Amino acid sequence: MIVRLIYTLLLSLASSLLLFGLYKSKPNKPKFGSRWKEHFGVTPPLINAAENRNIKPIWVHAVSVGESIAATPLIKKMLEQNPQQPIIVTTTTSTGAEQVAKLASAHTMIEHRYMPLDFTFAVKGFLKAIQPSKMLIIETELWPNTVNAVNQAGIPIYVVNARLSEKSFLNYAKVQPLFNQIEKCLTKVLCQFDSDKERFAQLGVSKEKLVTTGSIKFDITISDQTIEQSKALRKQLGVDRPIWIAASTHKGEDEQVLAAHAEVLKQHPNALLILVPRHPERFDEVFELCKSLKFTSTRRTSNEAFTARTSSTEASAIKDRATKTLAAETQVYLGDTMGEMLVLMGAADVCFMGGSLLGDKVGGHNVLEPAALGVPVITGPSYFNFKEIVDPMINASAILISSKHPELSQNISLLNSSKETYSIIAENALNIVKQNQGSLTKTLTNIYGK
Repeated sequence: MIVRLIYTLLLSLASSLLLFGLYKSKPNKPKFGSRWKEHFGVTPPLINAAENRNIKPIWVHAVSVGESIAATPLIKKMLEQNPQQPIIVTTTTSTGAEQVAKLASAHTMIEHRYMPLDFTFAVKGFLKAIQPSKMLIIETELWPNTVNAVNQAGIPIYVVNARLSEKSFLNYAKVQPLFNQIEKCLTKVLCQFDSDKERFAQLGVSKEKLVTTGSIKFDITISDQTIEQSKALRKQLGVDRPIWIAASTHKGEDEQVLAAHAEVLKQHPNALLILVPRHPERFDEVFELCKSLKFTSTRRTSNEAFTARTSSTEASAIKDRATKTLAAETQVYLGDTMGEMLVLMGAADVCFMGGSLLGDKVGGHNVLEPAALGVPVITGPSYFNFKEIVDPMINASAILISSKHPELSQNISLLNSSKETYSIIAENALNIVKQNQGSLTKTLTNIYGK
């Protein structure tokens, strides 16, 4: 109790800074508008729950975009088993809310609310309005006051697709007394891998609560609609030209990616790079970077081409005929939209996964999405958040590692020129995805006890 009081005091002191970062206006970042009140527990009741009073909603918390995408197959599976089950998905960020809104538009039983801040009064306000039957936390978003309030309300808490890197383990170990308070409130921790399970056990999580279910990210399904959209985009960009995508890049990586593309263009002059920054507030910045480096560049949202090598008159002419000559004149295609990553990946021949060239800052992103699409994957050497996925792929010759931009350009050119290497890596990666599927079934069995 004293430990949580100290934590709450520190959170109160830091909250103004945290809220400033959350609400700060950034380019291409969706606004919170009047919904900011939800962060303080002023939560509107669910519409679908009112229509299904006999079925309490299941609460799924996915902090932002990545977790929302990871939760999608689980949510769909729950609705497949019970189409009348109300599901509320909370996110902390507005970009995460935008992702959930797209999912909710296709499923009337899904609604979004913002996650209350980790103050007991805010969480209690949320619980009073929503009255969930279960709380499912995607990956590892553990807030002391939240889990305590939920547990006090008699609501079981499941950590789903739980992962705990060595870095996160060491951070939690530094506040062990606080983690002990969290552990008491958890019903089950459904871990991605045995290594995650072992780290949770070292932190003191009861072995009876720990289960290895595998990663639900392996259970990815590619819809026919996504495939058709990818084919249509590929036709627009150019069927016969080599296309590679740099997905979820971070600040400091774009320069390396563009340097690699400059080398690729020397061997394949008609090559196209689809560049997709991880954070929407960086779209404008990255587009300006492309122009400053003299790449003929097009934004997906505008379909307007620009080249720094031409005069203003020539640039205007390019703009006027952008739609007709996009495939011929564009060197960099900026993916400045949200929720279209699979479509963009499916239109590419090769995928470089970002967040992996920045030392220990990020730790990589999900390489299974391009693998499931049959697109060969390249990652940088910093993939510690996905080590249990990437290491087996390396052993199975299912992925390539590139440390710096010269090696990245070499690997892209290799995959473009060698059909045999391309096929081996693509097939091996797809096999790994298929061999590790089944986590959704194990997860739901542990949640529902069937």
